Amino acid sequence: MAGRFAPRSAPRAAVPHQAAAPAADALTREWTPPGPFDLRLVVGPLRRGPADPTYRLTGDGTAWRASRTPEGPGTLRITARGGRIEATAWGPGAPWLLDRLPTLLGATDDPDAFRPRHRLLALARHSRPGLRLLRTGLVMESLIPSVLEQKVTTDEAYRAWRLLVRKHGTPAPGPTDHAAFTALGLHVMPDARTWALIPSWEWHRAGVDAKRSGTILRAVRVARRLEEAAAMELPEAMARLELIPGIGPWTAAETLQRSNGAPDAVTVGDFHLPGIVGHALAGNRDADDEEMLALLAPYEGQRHRATRLILLSGHTPARRAPRMTRGDIARL
Repeated sequence: MAGRFAPRSAPRAAVPHQAAAPAADALTREWTPPGPFDLRLVVGPLRRGPADPTYRLTGDGTAWRASRTPEGPGTLRITARGGRIEATAWGPGAPWLLDRLPTLLGATDDPDAFRPRHRLLALARHSRPGLRLLRTGLVMESLIPSVLEQKVTTDEAYRAWRLLVRKHGTPAPGPTDHAAFTALGLHVMPDARTWALIPSWEWHRAGVDAKRSGTILRAVRVARRLEEAAAMELPEAMARLELIPGIGPWTAAETLQRSNGAPDAVTVGDFHLPGIVGHALAGNRDADDEEMLALLAPYEGQRHRATRLILLSGHTPARRAPRMTRGDIARL
C-alpha cells in the first residue's frame, strides 16, 4: 500500500469508569477531482432514505458509507476540502474502498460527452457543474434495495431496507471509541448467505411481499455471477441482471446507474419519470415510456444523465393525484 494510502490510528476518547476501547486502524487517501465537483450530488444516489443505515451525510457535508466489499466490510468517510477529496476508511474492505475512490466519485465519467439540445438541460447543466456519475463497482448493494423499491412507495421500501440491514447486517467498522461515529448507527448490509437465510416472517415484518423477497433470494444465490456485471458494458450487464426472474429493465437500470456509473441506463417502467421528462421537454405530463424514450433519443448514450439533470432542474409537474397508497403487509 506504500505510495497509495497512509495508515493512521484514530484518536482515542476516554470512556468514563472504564478503560478506553482500542483505536481502530484507519487508512487515508487524498484525491483531486479533474474538474468541478459537488460531493453531495455525486454520492446522493447511494442514499436510500433519510435513515439509511449504510449511508449518512453529516451537517458539515461529510459523507459516510458502509459497504460489503469483495475483501470484507468497510466504512468510508469522504470530505471535500478546498478542491480536494480527503477520505478515511476502516475495516477489512478499507484498501479496496480507497483504491477505487476516484472511480466511485466519477473519475471515469465524462460529463463533457453530454451535449444539451434543450434550453432546460443547458441551464441545468450550467447550474450543476459538479455533477458526476458515481460508480461503486458493487452490484448487490444497489440491486437489493432496488428490488425492495418495486411497486411500493419509497417510504415502504426505505423502511424495509432499514429494518433488514439493521437486524441482519453487521455494525460498520470504524472509530467505535468515538461517540460521534457510534451515533451514526452505520451498518454493513448482510452477505449473500445471510440474505438467503432470512426467514419468511422477517420479510413479512419488514413489509416485503413474497414476490420481492423471492426475487432477492434468487439473486443472492448467484450473487457472484451478478457482481460480474459491474465490469460489463451496459447491454451485457442489463442482460445478466435480467436473467433473474423478477428483475426487469427498471430494476436493472436503477442498479447499473450506481454500480456501473452507466450514463445511458435510462429507467423505464417508472410511475413518475415519463411524465416528468414529458413535462420538462414537451409540456406533456401524460407522457408514457414510449414518448419519454422518443424525447430522450437525441441524448442516446447519455439518457440517464439527461434525466438526472431534468430532476435536478426542479421543472417537474405538480402532483394532481394522491400518492400510491401505502400497504403495510406486516400488519396482516
